[in-house]
Amino acid sequence: MKDWLFSKTNMYLFALCSVLLIIGYVLLGQGPAEGHLSKSAAPALLVAVYCGLIPYAILHGYGKDSGKEVKKKGV
Repeated sequence: MKDWLFSKTNMYLFALCSVLLIIGYVLLGQGPAEGHLSKSAAPALLVAVYCGLIPYAILHGYGKDSGKEVKKKGV
């Protein structure tokens, strides 16, 4: 079986990030430009996803021993 770079949990987190990004951009386009959703809530959601959740989704599980032995090639 092929070893994947990301685990199943990472993929679920990426899917969650994608859904939250779509929601953030939809909220950004709602109502008047001075509305609460498009002025404060949507940018806060987008910044949280881009700066917090996506890096967490990438780094989740990094460095954990997955129980697989890494074969090192000799010189």
